[in-house]
Amino acid sequence: MYPFTYTKAADTREALDAGRRGGRYIAGGTTLVDLMRETVEHPDTLVDISALPLSEVTVTERGGLRIGALVRMSEAAAHPKVRTLYPVISQALELSASAQLRNMATIGGNIMQRTRCTYFRDVSADCNKRDPGSGCAAREGFNRTHAILGTSDDCVATHPSDVAVAFAALEATVHLLGPDGERRVAFADFLLPPGSTPNREQALRQGELITAVEVPALPRPLKSGYLKVRDRQSYEFALTSAAVALHVRGGVIQEAKVAAGGVGTVPWKLPAVELHLVGERPSAALWAAAAQQAAVGARPLAHNRFKVELLKRTVERQLSTVGGIK
Repeated sequence: MYPFTYTKAADTREALDAGRRGGRYIAGGTTLVDLMRETVEHPDTLVDISALPLSEVTVTERGGLRIGALVRMSEAAAHPKVRTLYPVISQALELSASAQLRNMATIGGNIMQRTRCTYFRDVSADCNKRDPGSGCAAREGFNRTHAILGTSDDCVATHPSDVAVAFAALEATVHLLGPDGERRVAFADFLLPPGSTPNREQALRQGELITAVEVPALPRPLKSGYLKVRDRQSYEFALTSAAVALHVRGGVIQEAKVAAGGVGTVPWKLPAVELHLVGERPSAALWAAAAQQAAVGARPLAHNRFKVELLKRTVERQLSTVGGIK
């Protein structure tokens, strides 16, 4: 581990000042500390923001949900309003990591976490995300767990967060605070696909701090849920996952929100699936037909071609679970 300076911010102003000077924010530290140990990351300064007042879950005036960036994953999952209004968020959080990690990790840190690609974490391997211009060892290496959607010639690493998939499906907004004031970024625009700059992963400006994630009010009744497919049921990252929210009124699907995880370089919204559902009556045939649209644009590699069909089956199964017709 490289030498670094540690400071604890007493308030938001101190945190922003340190961030503007290049300090890296840390709260639970469940990702950044690991990367520092592996010498993938070596920041000069860590800014502990755990004392900032960003640990509340509140219902917005319009009936949406605002989750503070420093709310622990376990706290958010157990919160009555989260469980009642958006079960998909609770389920995604409860299927993430281990209980010990969920008690430490924060919502802001979770969506900021970096890929678990083994080549990214092996400093002896070529990785454009870690060392721009060096190449992507995963493309010709063992790429069973890598992305099939949103990939580029420079990077095929998946985004590991489960709750980010739920936020993407629900079309959440990320609240940011920086030296130039407050701003909001749509979740779909916050996490960046790799393109030719895989080292740039979020739409953050220098020194900006995540303050909250806000989920908009959606029509009621709303049924939602999260399904995660993995190699083992204990602590493991997704091979595929599906976050689904459906608003059905008068026996017809009025609104559908669907996103996939484990298959994209970022949490992957599935607009083709949503379009296939809206205006239709729930049925097993509808779920199967809609799920066929889940892998539109997929670019599988040598070892992860199975993910194309697995993604379709995962989406179909979760649509039938949430929609109530199998």
